[in-house]
Amino acid sequence: MKTAFLFPGQGAQTVGMGADIAQAFPNAAALFEKANEIVGFDLRKVCFEGPADRLNTTTMSQPAIFVTSAALLEVLRTSPATTGLKPDVTAGLSMGEYTALYAAGAIGFEDGLRLVKKRGEAMQAAAVRTPGGMVSIIGLDEDKVRQLCDEASDGELIDPVNFNCPGQIVVSGTRRACDRAERLAEKHGAMKAVRLEVAGAFHTRLMFNAAEALQNALWQARISPPGPIKTVVNITGEYYVSADGIIDGLTRQLVSPILWQKCMERLLADGVEQFYEIGPGRVLTGLLKRINRKAKVTNVSDLSSVKALIEGAGGARTP
Repeated sequence: MKTAFLFPGQGAQTVGMGADIAQAFPNAAALFEKANEIVGFDLRKVCFEGPADRLNTTTMSQPAIFVTSAALLEVLRTSPATTGLKPDVTAGLSMGEYTALYAAGAIGFEDGLRLVKKRGEAMQAAAVRTPGGMVSIIGLDEDKVRQLCDEASDGELIDPVNFNCPGQIVVSGTRRACDRAERLAEKHGAMKAVRLEVAGAFHTRLMFNAAEALQNALWQARISPPGPIKTVVNITGEYYVSADGIIDGLTRQLVSPILWQKCMERLLADGVEQFYEIGPGRVLTGLLKRINRKAKVTNVSDLSSVKALIEGAGGARTP
């Protein structure tokens, strides 16, 4: 049976994430310790204790989600009942693509963490330079969302950038254009428009400076060509085939739309039968069910879900 591991991106964070896993599994706790040494501050404490306004910043949430997802993955890799659970393919939403490449063996833990830390800092700096926003439009197809953006732009930048699932497309642009899109959405037939808690116009050309800074960091990182575990590319729905391709894809991702629905449809078409969402929250589980309600997806986001998976896989004792 073909299996895919999915990893969430920014927005999945919640105060307390990873704490129960780290308390129950020493190897998960050790990964948080290692992360603290790499980033040079107490990232573990921010994950476990908050405060929320600090965890939710672009600079903090990205490394925090990466480490929490990696800790959950580490438990699955090392628990006797689930050591045989290996993906044929991995995918991650936006920042989650770094975790997907880590899970596939293309990027090591230290390089992955340094890169997502740099990514968050570069995106925050670009957002300070040119403030922007993002709005999730619920209930419209792509054509109608583009019509909404055309009216909302009024000469400013606003584009559809996250094609998450049928009826959910996120637009991104200047703050005033996002204000107009939020106001005009109902007129265009949307069920609702939800302003996202982000600092900038992510996945648009307003992130060009961030992409440049990130590309420099990517060239300095140790990135391996894809091995037997494939990773699907956010911005194309194809698979990575080279280390240079990974650098290009991760760079372009900052200024390009995320085609998550297309990525999931590709995996389903290629015969993936079982999906595991590994990381905080249940966002990707919900999106996949909207894309294909028959898809089999197991959410692995906390200690209780890990225990359920371990017990279901072989009844191994958990701490």
